[in-house]
Amino acid sequence: MKSFFQFIIEATAAQQAKRLGLVGDGHGGWYDRQGEFIAKTEGGQLKFYNKRQKIGAKDPKQTEKEKTIASPGYQDPALAAQTQQVQIQQPQEPVAQEPPQQVGPPPVEKTKGTLTVAFGRFNPPTIGHQQLMDVAAQVASQDEDGQYLIFPSRSQDKKKNPLDPDTKIAYMQKFYPSHAANIVNDPNTKTIFDVLRMAHNDGYTNVRIVGGADRVKEFEKLSNQYNGKIYQFDNIEVLSAGDRDPDAKGVEGMSASRMRLAAAENDFKTFRSGLPPEVKRSEAKELFDVLRGSMNIKEDYEVWQIAPKFDYQSLRENYIQENIFRDGDLVENMNTGLVGKIIRRGTNYLICVTESGQMFKSWIKDLVEYTEVKMRLPGKRNTLVETTGYLKNAMNSVPGNITYIKNFINNNRKKVK
Repeated sequence: MKSFFQFIIEATAAQQAKRLGLVGDGHGGWYDRQGEFIAKTEGGQLKFYNKRQKIGAKDPKQTEKEKTIASPGYQDPALAAQTQQVQIQQPQEPVAQEPPQQVGPPPVEKTKGTLTVAFGRFNPPTIGHQQLMDVAAQVASQDEDGQYLIFPSRSQDKKKNPLDPDTKIAYMQKFYPSHAANIVNDPNTKTIFDVLRMAHNDGYTNVRIVGGADRVKEFEKLSNQYNGKIYQFDNIEVLSAGDRDPDAKGVEGMSASRMRLAAAENDFKTFRSGLPPEVKRSEAKELFDVLRGSMNIKEDYEVWQIAPKFDYQSLRENYIQENIFRDGDLVENMNTGLVGKIIRRGTNYLICVTESGQMFKSWIKDLVEYTEVKMRLPGKRNTLVETTGYLKNAMNSVPGNITYIKNFINNNRKKVK
């Protein structure tokens, strides 16, 4: 057991790191806002590294003096004299300072009580998801306002998130009619943080998050860690909607992973059993076919890519061999929707940092390599901004462009009989 003196020392080290603007990873490591490793708590004190770090490049060696001085920007004068030449400093024009940026969430008048939310992939929707929504509605009914909202994630890929947001939400509203009005289709709510910011801006005093039992700790840590920084609530409560057991039958054993695997194996019977009994067989078959088409099933598919929970050994082997999730890669947490850059690889987990500086830890089974899918109708011109197709389409519409001239000649050429 730690002594009282040890607790005081470690608290002092954390306070020092906070003053320097460093972010902890929960394992004694401290990172700056660019995601570079800066220091580590050792013996209750901060031990600093990489005083002369080069972002994105290999860090130079340090002297012992640099390792002990408590300042991330400190450089040993003796080393500096050997490696740098003295240069005459030219007078510089004074630089106008930017006005200080607002710290913390925007001030909002709290006029509402508690909002209950559920955030998930629902890809595809299952009977287990119905239980999740039923629990959210039940606990919300105990509040005076009784407000609850369901937020499906916005991510899409062929293997783990095959249905696009509009398609899966349409099926959700059809399969769960009692919750249809509470299922939100908002492209701005990509992550759990987006949902909490929305609740804050809408004037809710408290928020309640409902999720699967295996995700309660993750939601608790993340939501409370950034309370007061990007949103503000008097109380954040996280509740479990029930346990999951891959080997069990019924609701406890059914998951979206099992449904995707059934679709890959062309096992409609198992797939049908994973939907609410009220769903018609024709509707279930329709979703089954849509899912298989979206997954682009081929004979050489690998289970760990489609349903990692059912082939975790292969997932971990590919991770150890660095076939997936390499340092610097962008990944998305499928539970929270957070997208971040990998800054540290653990035994079976990753430490990532988002573009806006939020740090999160995720198990490899909950991650997918991030690829932003942009959809357009087949045979139609690509008008999506920031895509190669958009650029080509725009250039071909400019008079004087060679493609524009060819198209003009071909369209106006007289046909020879």
